[in-house]
Amino acid sequence: MRTPIIAGNWKLNNNQEQAGDLAQQIVEAAREVPEVEVVLCPVYTALETVRRVVEHSPVKLGAQDMFWEESGAFTGEVSAPLLKDAGCSLVIIGHSERRQFFHETNETVNRKVKAALAAGLIPIMCVGETLPEREAGKVEAVVSEHMLNGLAGLSSGEISKVVIAYEPVWAIGTGKNATPDQAQEVHQLIRKLLAKVSGPETAEKVRIQYGGSVKPDNIKTLMAQPDIDGALVGGASLKAETFIPLVKFKG
Repeated sequence: MRTPIIAGNWKLNNNQEQAGDLAQQIVEAAREVPEVEVVLCPVYTALETVRRVVEHSPVKLGAQDMFWEESGAFTGEVSAPLLKDAGCSLVIIGHSERRQFFHETNETVNRKVKAALAAGLIPIMCVGETLPEREAGKVEAVVSEHMLNGLAGLSSGEISKVVIAYEPVWAIGTGKNATPDQAQEVHQLIRKLLAKVSGPETAEKVRIQYGGSVKPDNIKTLMAQPDIDGALVGGASLKAETFIPLVKFKG
């Protein structure tokens, strides 16, 4: 049985005070649902604030991105060991906004995934198609390319530690969302691709999140799908009143 994982990606929002207040409310709610893994991914400047709040709680700290080198002349970057030192357990890699605005590629995603695993971080590796790609019938090709290249060179044991986040890019921040059936179709494809590269036993262990306008009114139908194991939440994670119902989706 795969443990559900609900992660809040706060993106470029929340100063230290706001982050601390929101994290405190989420910690209190998460204590009521120990069967759900909850992750908060604030901006770098709020990592320490949130770390203090979630320490000794069931909530885990994550980062929104990282660089693949451990150290060196890479101005503005943050490495996996530094994130680990800051208290992070997980890190989002290859988010569609990183691909769109910062020219992230499947190759850089792969390098970051490997570096995260080497440092003891769990990568949340994002995959997903744009609206033109979906309309052109390229969903399977795009998702397969993201998956196979992103996981290239990893052992089955390493792949078993990775969380995959399926993001239909056309549903992020648009108010649109894939239907549960559409989401399940791609999650099932991802599960099959995992089996191809790591074997069926490992594929059954890997958790696959859905990310794309997840809200309190659609979380239950999404989570009822057999291959959807959680959610990577953007806008709805910025307010306790919209994120806590997602954490408590079973209630």
